[in-house]
Amino acid sequence: MKYIVCEKPGDFQLKEKDAPVRKENEALLQINKVGICGTDIHAYGGNQAFFTYPRILGHELASEVLEIGENARGIKAGDKVVVMPYVSCGKCIACRNGKTNCCTNITVLGVHGDGGMQEQITVPADILLPANNLSDDQMAIVEPLAIGAHAVRRADIKPGETVVVVGCGPIGIGIMKLAQIAGAKVIALDMNDQRLAYAKDKIGVDYVVNAGNNPIEAISEITNGDLATAVFDASGNKFALEACPDYMAHGGRFILVGLSKGELTYTHPKVHAKEMTLMCSRNATTEDFEHVISVLDQFPTDSYITHNVPYTEMIANFDSWCDLETGVMKATVDFKL
Repeated sequence: MKYIVCEKPGDFQLKEKDAPVRKENEALLQINKVGICGTDIHAYGGNQAFFTYPRILGHELASEVLEIGENARGIKAGDKVVVMPYVSCGKCIACRNGKTNCCTNITVLGVHGDGGMQEQITVPADILLPANNLSDDQMAIVEPLAIGAHAVRRADIKPGETVVVVGCGPIGIGIMKLAQIAGAKVIALDMNDQRLAYAKDKIGVDYVVNAGNNPIEAISEITNGDLATAVFDASGNKFALEACPDYMAHGGRFILVGLSKGELTYTHPKVHAKEMTLMCSRNATTEDFEHVISVLDQFPTDSYITHNVPYTEMIANFDSWCDLETGVMKATVDFKL
């Protein structure tokens, strides 16, 4: 079977190997489509933390079952399935408390182990969710939307709240739509006018603010001086992360979804005066995946996926997907030709 491996930063290779053999408690999957995410782009660029090469990337997967044994969800051969790519240990303090998304021994497909940029893959059967009602495009975007769903659930968004989402990339866009579904009014913040326009026109956010044009003043005006009760950062940009508390109301929450590799600095009296609740949001749980699947018909999948190629053309196109000037939001790769 064919597979694509990132041999080292900047170097993808299309290769061939034997198909995998399923073990007990595993499923053998046919990979139909793979979504390209920031993790893949950072790994290709050589700036993904705790990453080793060579590595088969890909954890946003649309797949169907070729072989599977008895399992709790009744999944059988021929079923379409969404893959929850976080393999947790089930034994650590986080897992025992139901927080499998931040398991102390977590292994993520395509990051700590090989992922789905291959025609077939074996995975633990218990990380699969049935998805016979979804298209391949929809299945391929469930995982990034589940990241947003987890953040919105962590923040405990209530109807009528006004929230700011910083970053109109794939994760930020998901947070915006899911916050809307939870009943919030959404202010989108970004430096890229094209992406702000997408948030307004396709997602239907209530307001857009360019981060380069006095964003505190703009958000204050929108909220009649109250500011936002919840602020999500989906940019991972150090400057943006450090500015987020300025957009937050007194008594508000600041949710860090994007990841910065460096240190962040905040003025303690300023955040203390607001009694800021700071929370990080990592990965997602089964509950988040199931929520996304249940509301996916409210999401504009067709416009969200901006680029798609067969796996035979991925290597030639990947560099362009790293450049926002190409208008890329979400790129996908077809492995079932």
